[in-house]
Amino acid sequence: MKQVKFCGLTRPQDVSAAVCAGADAIGLVFYPPSPRAVDVLQAKQLVANIPAFVSVVALVVNIDDDMLIKIAQAVSFDIIQFHGDETADECQRQAALVNKRWIKAVRVDALRYDTKGIQKIIDDYHAKGAASILLDAYHADKFGGTGERFDWSIIPKQSSLPIILAGGLTPNNVALTRQLPIYAVDVSGGIELAKGIKDFDKMKAFIEAVR
Repeated sequence: MKQVKFCGLTRPQDVSAAVCAGADAIGLVFYPPSPRAVDVLQAKQLVANIPAFVSVVALVVNIDDDMLIKIAQAVSFDIIQFHGDETADECQRQAALVNKRWIKAVRVDALRYDTKGIQKIIDDYHAKGAASILLDAYHADKFGGTGERFDWSIIPKQSSLPIILAGGLTPNNVALTRQLPIYAVDVSGGIELAKGIKDFDKMKAFIEAVR
């Protein structure tokens, strides 16, 4: 059974609805330029509504050490999702600063990467301790949340890390991922009424389509 992460939540009622719908993980975006960003105070309020056995993922983009430490000291989260230009060494070092498990998002540009190229990147992050790899669509000006898909045919069938798929997923197309060699799916825009505002019916439909 594939795991499901709902990302970019900004309201307590949406967190409660996501948990009720059956999400395995909740992603909070700590990247101020994002329309789905939350600050430390908001994040503390959101985490208070998340029960045990539902993971909290802190999404960061090229974050500096001091800010990462500040977030980790104030907010109870389980996993860091590095979603910027961080190298494997940088991810390993920063995760160690706050003693957290971590995953790395790779923005897949089909013009630059083929299956072997993606495998090499995954192996590099695996060697530095990543818990999983997230494959998302590439956009020149955005770090995720584009609502676009990449060519799924280049997803490696054999991977040294469990693969999480993101990018352009909706309740209407996520069933197409059932036969892909992935561990989990990650959705943000596909379950929204507006950016950062989730829709319970879409969340429920997404979970049902996955499972």
